[in-house]
Amino acid sequence: MKKLYLMCVALLLAGVMAVAPAAERQEKVIYHVSDSSNAAAALRNARNHLDQSPRAKIVFVTHGPGIDFLLEGAVDKNGNPYDIAVQELAARKVEFRVCNNTLTSRKIDKARLLPEASIVPSGVAEVARLQIEEGYAYLKP
Repeated sequence: MKKLYLMCVALLLAGVMAVAPAAERQEKVIYHVSDSSNAAAALRNARNHLDQSPRAKIVFVTHGPGIDFLLEGAVDKNGNPYDIAVQELAARKVEFRVCNNTLTSRKIDKARLLPEASIVPSGVAEVARLQIEEGYAYLKP
């Protein structure tokens, strides 16, 4: 009977230990932007996301026409500049990554990027890497 009791206690403790790390895991999310016509909604979604999950780690990964909102002087369809929303989210630790392949193929000078943006070799490879190697969830606004 004592062995059964000890076995039950051991199983219970093992179950608690398995659940504890999951509760402490940080929420990590990729916002994949391949078309800047969705950028205003994606920025709004990220802001709402952080309002509900302030500890969430959010990384925007952009390529193709999706990088356009991260260029100096870019505005949305209503004429509102993107840089203000990008700066506000960057202040909340959101990262913005831009595909170097896109910059090269479109002959865009890196100096045109907002200072909050960093360059990765390939946007699509970065999406895959974040998912596979770092356990990020994928969102496509």
